[in-house]
Parts: sequence; C-alpha cells; structure tokens
Amino acid sequence: MDDRFNTIAGWVLFAGIVALGSSIVAGELFHSERPDKMGYPIAGVEQEGAGAAAAEQPIEVYLAKADPAKGQQIFNKCMACHNADKGGANQLGPNLWDVIGEPIGQGKGFAFSDALSKKGGSWNWDNLSQWLTSPRAFAPGTKMTFAGLSNPEDRANVIAFLNSHSDAPKPLPTAPAAADTGQKAADNKAGNGPNNGPQKAEKEPVLTEQKTGANPKNIGGEGAPKVAGPASVATKKP
Repeated sequence: MDDRFNTIAGWVLFAGIVALGSSIVAGELFHSERPDKMGYPIAGVEQEGAGAAAAEQPIEVYLAKADPAKGQQIFNKCMACHNADKGGANQLGPNLWDVIGEPIGQGKGFAFSDALSKKGGSWNWDNLSQWLTSPRAFAPGTKMTFAGLSNPEDRANVIAFLNSHSDAPKPLPTAPAAADTGQKAADNKAGNGPNNGPQKAEKEPVLTEQKTGANPKNIGGEGAPKVAGPASVATKKP
C-alpha cells in the first residue's frame, strides 16, 4: 500500500515539475513587452481626447441664435433661489427682472456679498456669461453656491430668457454681421481691402499752345512747346 502511494505521489510531483518547466520555457520563448497604452481602438469609436472641441467663441455668437424658451427650461432649476417676475420678491437670491444693464451687486433691497457688490459696472452680455460660467471664479467669496453652466449655448439661452423679462428688452447681438465687419476692417488695415490695391494715377492733361491761348503761363505738360515771352515770340533752344 505504501509503495503504491509513493508511486502516485512521485508521478504527481513529476507532473508538477514538468508543468513548471514548460511554463518557464514558454515564458522565455513567447515573452512580450507591456504596451505603452493599454487597450486597443475600436472602429467607429472616437478615442478620448481625439477631435477636441472647438474653442469657445464670444457669447455674442451664441446669443445671435439663442432661444428664450430653452433658457426658461434651464432657469427652472434656478427658481429655488430666484424669480424673474416684474415686482417679484427677493428669495435666497435677488429678483432678476430687468437684470441686463442693472448695476452689479446693487439695489433691489437685497443683501449682496461684498465680493459681488464691489465688482462695479453693470450687467452686460459678457460679464453675465462669465458669472453664469462660474460665480465663484467671477467673484471669489460670493455667497452664490451655484456651480455654473459650462455650455455656452445654455448660458446664451438663459441670458436671452432674462433679457426678455424686461419692459424694454435689449436687441440680441447679431454676431455674424459684426464678425464680417470686423474682418473687413482687419483686411482694410492690412491693406487687403477692395480699395487698398495699387491706384492708377490719373493721366495729367497735356496743354498745347492752341489750348492755352496767348498766355504763356498756361502752357505746360509734356507736349507744350518751349515758349518764353509774348506768344508771338518763340526762342529756339540753344
């Protein structure tokens, strides 16, 4: 019985040694380096970081096609702290009726933070977009806890909505026309405009003795004769 057990144990040990040796040999023969970048691309799927988004344009470009109705949908998330109704009461945040053109951090009987009330100036398209992007970045120390809207189209829609809540809404910018005008101005400055090419000099008229009459002071130009003194007297060139 002991001999049989020893035989079985021996074969098991032998098999283990063979398996270990095969593993070592296979590792040496089929050794491969770890790739610098794990994974592999899948056809039709854009890799992370590829095709980076275009640089953000001025807010006026997005306002040119902003939709106040979409802005209202986004503003619904803000109604826990604000309202934009005419004569509406202040809540956790100030009433936002007629906010475009209003002094920043002033008026409406609201206790604005020093961080905002000391900014100065009035709300316009650009600084309101900056505020909606990140209140804390625009006015460090503000009491506003809203994280901000990273999408410029969302900001433009909200601004268009707020602008519509006024007795006299401001005309929204027409960015494409403004951009064209700016490009034309740049072209003209660089000398590439339609009126900046080489100009043809107007040909100077040639006056003849017959056209000038008897007064020799009127005679000039390339085709004029050499005349001195009265019209009836001509002097030959030496």
